[in-house]
Amino acid sequence: MEAWIGLMSGTSMDGIDSVLVSFQNNTVKIHASHTTPYPDQIRHRLLAASQNQAAPDEVGELDTLVGTLFSEAAHEVIQTSGFDRATIRGIGSHGQTIRHQPSGTAPFSIQIGNPSVVAEATNITTVADFRRRDMAAGGQGAPLVPAFHKAFFSSDTENRCILNLGGIANITWLPASAGLPATGFDTGPANALMDAWCLDQTGLPFDSDGHWAKEGSINQELLDDMLSDAYFSKAPPKSTGKERFNLDWVRTLVGRHPNISAEDIQRTLLQLTVTSVVNQLPETTDLRVYVCGGGVRNPLLMDELGKALPEAQLSLTSELGVDPQMVEPVAFAWLAKQALEGKPGNLPDVTGATGPRILGAIYPA
Repeated sequence: MEAWIGLMSGTSMDGIDSVLVSFQNNTVKIHASHTTPYPDQIRHRLLAASQNQAAPDEVGELDTLVGTLFSEAAHEVIQTSGFDRATIRGIGSHGQTIRHQPSGTAPFSIQIGNPSVVAEATNITTVADFRRRDMAAGGQGAPLVPAFHKAFFSSDTENRCILNLGGIANITWLPASAGLPATGFDTGPANALMDAWCLDQTGLPFDSDGHWAKEGSINQELLDDMLSDAYFSKAPPKSTGKERFNLDWVRTLVGRHPNISAEDIQRTLLQLTVTSVVNQLPETTDLRVYVCGGGVRNPLLMDELGKALPEAQLSLTSELGVDPQMVEPVAFAWLAKQALEGKPGNLPDVTGATGPRILGAIYPA
């Protein structure tokens, strides 16, 4: 059996998700998965680099260190699976995004985690640098996972929306009608702002189960101010990240609304995620939303989404056969497969690229 490894660390920068999978008859089979938390020092350095607070020497060193951590994550998932290394066809390594600027006169996206280190340490062909070819073709380079969603989660009988609640939230609209294209885009922040505010105010990297947010109340004036950001009303294709939605963004807005408690701000940030997602969902009375990403572990966030979507069916991607925590690493394993088979990995209707493109650079074993 031919197997593939996917390695992913998202905008939350909390660690590396690794998965060993096989793809047969349009189905996904996960044989092993593992999450490797970043050491605190590395995470702090990555967060600084993502805010332009790193010199070239620092970025270069992090590239090697993160590449080593990614290769260790691959070793770990291989050992967990018990698979013969010779049966593993390739590794799809997303790397760690430290800057994503899809607009302007010279758009770019930077992922570190040296894939040469991964290929050398594992002796498995590694595919990486997935975003830049789409951007060279005029696309946003993100989100890329909708192509995987379309391939494995589409239905002929049910309109489906795949909602990923990572650091940034993104949606993929999969209409049942074969005549309509799959579409998708980043809706805005999901966990990124809540995590950043929690770390700044409490020293904890995230608000476990939303307990701290439960102590607060929504400040409607602050929420309205947040929702007035031009990104939320921008037409797709669009993508975003911590370059726009970061702690400085929160502080600027909070500064215009003094005397709001820290827990009220946290609760308002949670509602920002809910409202910005709901406002950008397709307008249809027939909607099934399948949720994935780290946000599914926040009961308050999931409860509020359910309340905001009373007529929609809210489910997890586990009902479609893929663990909600592992959808993205599985997707990048599949993107590596697409690349090595010479097949496109992007959806131009999503990214805005001028056409389908084979994504990723190949680093042979």
